[in-house]
Amino acid sequence: MIDIMRAKKEFKNYIQNYDCHDYKIQLKIAHMYRVSESSKKIAENLKLSKEEIYLAELIGLLHDIGRFEQIKRYHTFNDSISINHGELGIQILFKDGLIRNFIKEENYDKIIYLAIINHNRNQSKLSKDVTEKEKLHMKIIRDSDTLDILYLNLKKETNNKELYGKEDISKDKLSNEIYLEFMENKELNYKNIKTAADTVVAKYMYIWNMNYAYSLKQVYDNRYVDILYDKYKFKDSDTETKLKNIYDETKQYLNKKLGI
Repeated sequence: MIDIMRAKKEFKNYIQNYDCHDYKIQLKIAHMYRVSESSKKIAENLKLSKEEIYLAELIGLLHDIGRFEQIKRYHTFNDSISINHGELGIQILFKDGLIRNFIKEENYDKIIYLAIINHNRNQSKLSKDVTEKEKLHMKIIRDSDTLDILYLNLKKETNNKELYGKEDISKDKLSNEIYLEFMENKELNYKNIKTAADTVVAKYMYIWNMNYAYSLKQVYDNRYVDILYDKYKFKDSDTETKLKNIYDETKQYLNKKLGI
């Protein structure tokens, strides 16, 4: 049986290795606790067994464990200019053997490995040859992580400088390539993202990539689509028109999926 309380105690011990006065470290600790709780709620909503619920909770707790070393080494959360934090987490847990600090049983290792290595991958890059149980936990962690990313990004106190490196993004324009990828395929090549307006489209894409009705209901109940549309306004009229189209598509999708 997974001892989730022991895992939480070990997690608390592990983070003492890092500067807990650092704002980035604090941000990530809080995120991991929230994602763990959200994963638990999704698993409960799916009426999984107690053991599966504990497993989902554990994966949520560990999914971003690579972030601490990433911050220590590179002072950034940006994978593109540092290191893939999912892959770094796998190295720490499985190659360095830290996983045994959190769970004694080895029979869940592959599920945990796949959930963490896939949690930050583009939808088209997800591992294909997986069992239904492995796929289940890959989906749970992606949904819970996405919900918290939306929560963090759309809070009133979260400013543009934290997210985009500059306070005023209103002069940015939406790339036609990103717009067409969304409207035609509902799949983004994140390497094509060049502007803050492109990044806003990626936030809409998070919603389209969610797996469970429970997760979409959280998006609906918290008005994330409306807040996203209202929060970001651009001076370029073509960008505004395209973002309105994306907003409308996403609202219709959400309502249809929830039967509203």
